[in-house]
Amino acid sequence: MGEMIRLTASDGFELGAYLARPKGGGKGGIVVLQEIFGVNAHIREVCDRFAEAGYAACAPAIFDRVQPGFECGYTPEEIAKARSVMTQGNFDGYLLDTAAARDAIAGFSPVSVTGFCLGGSVAFAAACRLDGFLCAVPFYGGKIIELKDETPQCPMMMYFGAQDHSIPMEDVDAIRAAQPDVAIHVVDAQHGFMCDHRATYSEANAKAAWAQTIEFLDKASGA
Repeated sequence: MGEMIRLTASDGFELGAYLARPKGGGKGGIVVLQEIFGVNAHIREVCDRFAEAGYAACAPAIFDRVQPGFECGYTPEEIAKARSVMTQGNFDGYLLDTAAARDAIAGFSPVSVTGFCLGGSVAFAAACRLDGFLCAVPFYGGKIIELKDETPQCPMMMYFGAQDHSIPMEDVDAIRAAQPDVAIHVVDAQHGFMCDHRATYSEANAKAAWAQTIEFLDKASGA
């Protein structure tokens, strides 16, 4: 359904992105921020699903600044490689690239933002530090705890897994206390529960969270 495109960030850096367009005019747009595994098959499929639901979805390749075209799967070796690539990036670059994706789908306004794993943390930061987003839906962002006292500029809904060994429930409780206006859902699942390419995929929880996300977007956009 979608295609790879090129974006230009405000600092002049060019990066790749996957763009899936809805049929007809659509309901709006959404920036989809990757896990540490790049704009891989899972992220492209997520964009396609958003397009099927009526939203133009753009996933910027936020690792292009350190390793252009990087994507991988979920074997232990690939996870180790992805973590190594992640250590070379930074949020300043991620947000420049997020803004470029936002601008690329401005014609499908209003534009929202979502993300998974690292992308969940970047989506939270984008909602706080960038303007132009209608709403935000971060999923299991481990670095949100470091950003918890920042102020979102748009409505937000977040998801965490109760069995997520990388994000302690103490962190989730602290985020909840710092963000009383944010709807925070904790489901009985592990990290990565939305990804059906991973062993930690939780079908029931993923389907419920997807339905809630589309409902949240539809309500915010007046669809």
